[in-house]
Amino acid sequence: MNKEDFFIKQFNNNSKLIGDDGAVIGEFVYSNDAFFENVHFKKEWFSLKQIARKAMLVNISDAIAMNAKPKYALLTVAIPKEYSKKDIKYLAQGFLEVAKEYGIEIIGGDTISNCKLDISVTIISTTNNPKLRRGIKKSDLLCFTGDLGSCKKDLRRLLSGKKISKKSKFYEPKLKAEFFYEASKYVNSCMDISDGLFFELERMSKQSKKGFEFFYEIPKRVGCSGEEYELLFSFEEKHKMKIEKIAKRYGIKLNIFAKAVEGRYKCDCKNHHFG
Repeated sequence: MNKEDFFIKQFNNNSKLIGDDGAVIGEFVYSNDAFFENVHFKKEWFSLKQIARKAMLVNISDAIAMNAKPKYALLTVAIPKEYSKKDIKYLAQGFLEVAKEYGIEIIGGDTISNCKLDISVTIISTTNNPKLRRGIKKSDLLCFTGDLGSCKKDLRRLLSGKKISKKSKFYEPKLKAEFFYEASKYVNSCMDISDGLFFELERMSKQSKKGFEFFYEIPKRVGCSGEEYELLFSFEEKHKMKIEKIAKRYGIKLNIFAKAVEGRYKCDCKNHHFG
């Protein structure tokens, strides 16, 4: 049983706003993600500043994927009792650095004492043209940015006690905000790749009621790799050259890998949230 989907379904009758990377209310988009010790990271893998930076970036990624510009952030941080003032300062510095980079004002939240470091970030963004998971049209081309698979590989190395490159996307996602804000006018549907390409395709399939005809085989080590935070989006073929031109200007690699067809798509990757 997919416990994540089952839990979310309990609230579907209560709100029609559930089902995307964020909830669109008027011109505002509200998104929230957790970043918990021993679930998303181990403290020996990251510095405190790196932890705070990634916690912010994975939330900003949701806003970008919805073509929304982040404006405000609310932070909930559970801080271990043994943390010193110096530790807390380093943690805060990570949040503040990313907030400054993206023009975000941190407007509040909550702090509690805990046995481990747990972080929850809410981002409030604005948009006049949100991109939703349900926007895929028949015959749309499906595309993802960058390269996939390195984060799963690096996670396995960390779990086995080995080191990874300091430039790894597992440490710090490489977001494509400028590219997507410009290309979004040609895009029908989008989300970010947090749980793996195949998982996200299933989510888009459910919302858009479309299946996918793949142009080539994508191995599981690539399609099931989470923590990538690349963009997954669809567009009409007539816009292909325009999007490619924008991508070239920003140095973004595009991978056009499938076409939308009638049907449904089912992922067979292991659910790492409850695995």
